[in-house]
Amino acid sequence: MISRLLGFLRDVLLAAILGAGPVADAFFVAFKLPNFFRRLFAEGAFNAAFVPLFSGLLSRRGPVAAKIFAGEALSVLLWALLVLVVSMQLAMPWVMLGLAPGFAKDPAKFDLAVQFTRATFPYLLFISLVSLFSGVLNAMGRFAAAAATPILLNICLIGALLGLARLTPTPGHALAWGVAVAGVVQFLWLVTACHRAGILPRLPRPRLTPGVRRLLRIMLPAALGAGVVQLNLLIDIIIASLLPSGSVSFLYYANRINQLPLGVIGVALGTALLPLLSRQLTAGDTAGAQDSQSRAVEFCLLLTIPAAAALVVAAHPIVDGLFGRGAFTPDVVSRTAWALAAYALGLPAYVLVKVLVPGYYARGDTATPVKYAVVALFVNLALNLALMIPLAHVGIALATAISAWVNAGLLAWGLSRRGMFDFDTRLQQRLLRILAASAVMAVALELAVVGLADAFAGGEVTRATALAALVVGGLSVFALAAHLLGATNLTEFPRKLRRRG
Repeated sequence: MISRLLGFLRDVLLAAILGAGPVADAFFVAFKLPNFFRRLFAEGAFNAAFVPLFSGLLSRRGPVAAKIFAGEALSVLLWALLVLVVSMQLAMPWVMLGLAPGFAKDPAKFDLAVQFTRATFPYLLFISLVSLFSGVLNAMGRFAAAAATPILLNICLIGALLGLARLTPTPGHALAWGVAVAGVVQFLWLVTACHRAGILPRLPRPRLTPGVRRLLRIMLPAALGAGVVQLNLLIDIIIASLLPSGSVSFLYYANRINQLPLGVIGVALGTALLPLLSRQLTAGDTAGAQDSQSRAVEFCLLLTIPAAAALVVAAHPIVDGLFGRGAFTPDVVSRTAWALAAYALGLPAYVLVKVLVPGYYARGDTATPVKYAVVALFVNLALNLALMIPLAHVGIALATAISAWVNAGLLAWGLSRRGMFDFDTRLQQRLLRILAASAVMAVALELAVVGLADAFAGGEVTRATALAALVVGGLSVFALAAHLLGATNLTEFPRKLRRRG
């Protein structure tokens, strides 16, 4: 939550200083490229294979054997990343032609994108190593240090905007170098955390040991699955680059707001669920693993359905209140708000994917999610092509939302068919009540948006106050409706957390 709030502060500064022009488009593409590979190789395939293996070794043979395995994996990962980073730096102009072909018609924007990406790409090296150290800490039940690493990224980018931007040709140059520095800072932070915990892996000579070979065998299908997901995002960027200038930026700002519940809920649940399921299945507690999966889905829906409803109903005042200043003109606010509403329709699905995939990974099945992701990829591509002309950038966001629901539906069906997930009576009843409570909140928010129209048209302080009132009011209405309708008991989750703690 701290990271996301700092991320909003960062994006408020970005919106006011960069707006949605060519410099902003170039930076957002440059920032996305290393993140594509990070999610593909590090957080995606590597973590999916590494965490269950490390957790299994920890349970069966103790921390020493697990630490040795982590060191072997670290050595192979480091050298593979070095080769990738050097290769990409040399090939960057050709890579940019493939990533953002629409930029080629604007040489100045294209050159900026190449410069920015060369500065940001070393971030991949450090953040991938951060993912390994995070996996080690999470498997040991230590979540705080790893969860705090995005805070450091936001601090570095805010510092670059406020302190370095006046010394560089454009604010985009300062941000690109801020990304590179953030990777180093995050790496040193987790090295220190692992050292203090006594679980810092050594760096041996890179060798394909039996443990590393097994890791690579499991990684391959997971990499294909993560690659399909990242290819979805890549398709969105390619198509957005062909649309009018600013389209990449509209989608970025809208997705950043949509990422708040995804990052706070989805990543947290998925991160905690994978090692939990791995331990339960290693111990033969199949019923416990099934219950953990069902309750994670229930908790996910309780938080994301009302969040999606709120983002759809109040998209315009939210975007205007957060970003509507400086270079972020009313026209940019309107275009971004439409994209936010489209993205928000898929919010529960985005989070469900992160909650359901660990059910496969914890059982060593990294292939099935690939198949479902491929189906979602083709759905996304077809919808992008069908919707990009009539709906422009909003069509891209809507295609992403629909394909996410396809992916989540297939994952849930696959787990249920194998007896790994039970859409039990409690979950069915809670879902209907969550939908009802969300509908009550949506009506209340719509009335509030109309009633506060004059306040949202006022000055900075007035708009901020109106937005705060809208958020607090919406949360209060949903909490009360959920409690009265039996969607949840307000004391249930704190009590459960205390008991498990």
